[in-house]
Amino acid sequence: MTVSTTPSTRRGLHRAWYVAAVAFVAILGSAGFRATPGVLITPLQEEFGWSAGTISLAISVNLVLYGLTAPFAAALMDRFGMRRVVAVALLLIAAGSGLTVFMSASWQLLLCWGVLVGLGTGSMALVFAATVVDRWFVRHRGLVTGVLTAAGATGQLVFLPVLAQLAHGPGWRFASLTVAAAALAVVPFVWWLLRDRPEDVGTTALGADPAAPRPEPARANAGLRAVTVLASAARTRPFWLLAGGFAICGASTNGLVSTHFIPAAHDHGMAEPVAAGLLAIIGIFDIAGTVASGWLSDKVDPKVLLGVYYGLRGLSLMVLPGLFAATTEPSMLVFIIFYGLDWVATVPPTVALCRRIYGADGAVVFGWVFGSHQVGAAIAAVGAGLTRDHLGAYDLAWYAAGALCLLAAGMSLAIGHAKRR
Repeated sequence: MTVSTTPSTRRGLHRAWYVAAVAFVAILGSAGFRATPGVLITPLQEEFGWSAGTISLAISVNLVLYGLTAPFAAALMDRFGMRRVVAVALLLIAAGSGLTVFMSASWQLLLCWGVLVGLGTGSMALVFAATVVDRWFVRHRGLVTGVLTAAGATGQLVFLPVLAQLAHGPGWRFASLTVAAAALAVVPFVWWLLRDRPEDVGTTALGADPAAPRPEPARANAGLRAVTVLASAARTRPFWLLAGGFAICGASTNGLVSTHFIPAAHDHGMAEPVAAGLLAIIGIFDIAGTVASGWLSDKVDPKVLLGVYYGLRGLSLMVLPGLFAATTEPSMLVFIIFYGLDWVATVPPTVALCRRIYGADGAVVFGWVFGSHQVGAAIAAVGAGLTRDHLGAYDLAWYAAGALCLLAAGMSLAIGHAKRR
């Protein structure tokens, strides 16, 4: 009897964990890169005299491209491989960030931070995590999905104070060049350690049956495949339930809390640095919540988890208007900790449902579902701002978001009636 000496059976850490580690670093950095435009608003206004609306337009383009690039990035990873797509994405981020130091007109900000950085970060969005997990893990899929998801959500919130300090200390150009240098520094590690499939290094996915047939890489046009998968998924009820629920997820997190929590707290007398610190705490507790959600996704029906997460989030948002005060009261800290645990806990079960229902197309389908997340975030950001302008307070926005989350809970539980394709 011959003993195999392939990497899958050699003693030591499975290659999948190295791939996951590189993906974690890339996703964590991508989240930090996305946080930078927000801290540039005031410095750019002071230097160039651009309006907040003009600068925000570039951020809006970045936000939309971040979401809409995802399904095409997933298809490109199937066609050309994760290593190439992620390396190019990092180069786009480095170019977009680095070139801003030479800009003199607002359209150049739109091109650099809006288009280049938007395309780059969108290519390393949550679909990258889903693709890594689908290809490299059979065992611990939910747990790894949770860890990689936490990297994306936490990085944006935790890096925000650091980038703000750089922008208002050495200057916004130093912050931009730091982002560019960090993106370039990750490229060699991606090229060295990231591999597209276990078969490329003579092993199998962690927990996979070595005798199972190996999937063939996609050969179709990446853009065509992304659209074709959308057309097919859009004819199914689960897709709209998933997309609708995830749009509400985006509205209640990135669109509402990330964008308007600080000004809402300031309306009640809280200092902006204190409010920003509370958002950073959300990012810290998000790690525990998302990893735990990933672990639970391996053991509990994902639709049940989504129903619980959205339901609890909705109730907490309805309580929030009564918690704002000039100082950080214990009740607000309880909300921050709870909301941090729930922040992106919805991602692992959503990925699991896409994989379960749509099989090999699951990562691309999740890309489109994630696109709905960003559309929901954009709508909520504008809607909450208009609410504040016309009513003088954000209360209605919090209550509306809470009600929508309760609706998302019901939609998620209804997914259970879907049949696997």
